[in-house]
Amino acid sequence: MRTKDLDATIFTSASLLALAFGGKPDDAVTLSQPRPDGRPGDYAGYWRNADDTVRLWLAEDWSYEGKIAGRRRSAKGTYRPDGDGLLLSDETGLRTRVERAEYGLEMAGHLLHKVADRWA
Repeated sequence: MRTKDLDATIFTSASLLALAFGGKPDDAVTLSQPRPDGRPGDYAGYWRNADDTVRLWLAEDWSYEGKIAGRRRSAKGTYRPDGDGLLLSDETGLRTRVERAEYGLEMAGHLLHKVADRWA
């Protein structure tokens, strides 16, 4: 009797969020990294893409929350300056790069525009 190999890849919620936010699971880091000194300046605030399917809240205390339409859970964690952009580190340690774009921020292929400096 012959048996076939079965690839039973199982994606955890962390892996799916990493794929959605453009990070990779092997980029794991701990959140025990110190937060940067000072304020995040122009980065802090509420950002979203044109069709409001991707939202990103960057707080003044270097924490963030990201939400993608259709996903039940938000990504939460901290962010820090990285070159000419930012590096988001979520609760599971996955990292996502955010680049400064001409008219906003670019994250995982999504162009985000600033909507407000603060949110309720």
